[in-house]
Amino acid sequence: MPQSFDPNNVTMLQRPDGTIPEKHARLTIEDVIQNSKVMQLGKYEQMDGLEKKFDVFVKGGGAYWVDETQKIPTTKSEWKTVEMRAKKLAVIVPVSKEYLKWSMNNFFEFMKPKIAEAFYKKFDEAVLLGKNNPFKQSLAKSIQTAGTNITGSIDYDTILDLEDKLYENDIEPNAFISKVQNHTALRKAVKTENGVATSLYDRANKTIDGIVTVNLKSEQMPKGSLIAGDFNYLYYGIPAGVEYKISEDAQLSTLVNEDGTPINLFEQDMVALRVSMYVGALIVKDEAFAGLNMTTDDNVSDTMPGHGTNSTDPDAVKNTKKAKPKTNE
Repeated sequence: MPQSFDPNNVTMLQRPDGTIPEKHARLTIEDVIQNSKVMQLGKYEQMDGLEKKFDVFVKGGGAYWVDETQKIPTTKSEWKTVEMRAKKLAVIVPVSKEYLKWSMNNFFEFMKPKIAEAFYKKFDEAVLLGKNNPFKQSLAKSIQTAGTNITGSIDYDTILDLEDKLYENDIEPNAFISKVQNHTALRKAVKTENGVATSLYDRANKTIDGIVTVNLKSEQMPKGSLIAGDFNYLYYGIPAGVEYKISEDAQLSTLVNEDGTPINLFEQDMVALRVSMYVGALIVKDEAFAGLNMTTDDNVSDTMPGHGTNSTDPDAVKNTKKAKPKTNE
């Protein structure tokens, strides 16, 4: 009979079927939503399945001057039907029973924010930067498609040039995405005229030119790069909550021992926590976004992890080594 978890050893208790109570999954998904820059800035669209079609407003109708008894012209609003698809994010965290019992009594409780961070960072890097992107779109790709990327150092004039790229398309930005490594350059984005210095960056209120600014913590976003846009044109969806399951008898084919044999939880007296969630993202207007020194999209949506023999995810490459078959030697 599989060993059950002692409440004194593991804070997050499993049900008899190995799943985790809903309240713990809810806490994790709240961490993802609160910290993801895509979810902070974008528009939420309810998803009841892995695919969702909905209509978005493209262009409005106009008003007309009319004379007395003149017929009022009719106008047509333009809408388009778009489809958002969700993709799965997942992780397996194996740990020895000894570690669980004596080294980290609240291991799973400790891991919840770590797993949430791994999920929202992966999601943001895909949607914003196009890094290891399973979706057909990213802001990096939209900026490339719209031709709204500029190059140069972060200074007063460059920031205005970046905003002008949006104004040319009749877009008013409602947010900037930066990173903490840009703070020094942003503080120096000052223009002095007639002895009066004007700064575009307000660190206390976290704004650039009066526009809300958030920092993306990612090594994938180069220092000196910025994203600006109207994030009402970026949608995201979460069709289901985070799913947890604990196993004590699985064999992990993607993780091997030093001798090349696969990890066997039952044989090696280990426990593994599997966590997964589905998230969708969709950009409905490329011209709504502009970038400074933005890198290009990885363009891997057709070969996302799980398609083919090896994963295209650089973070998973180390796990693609094939296990050696066991011998009787």
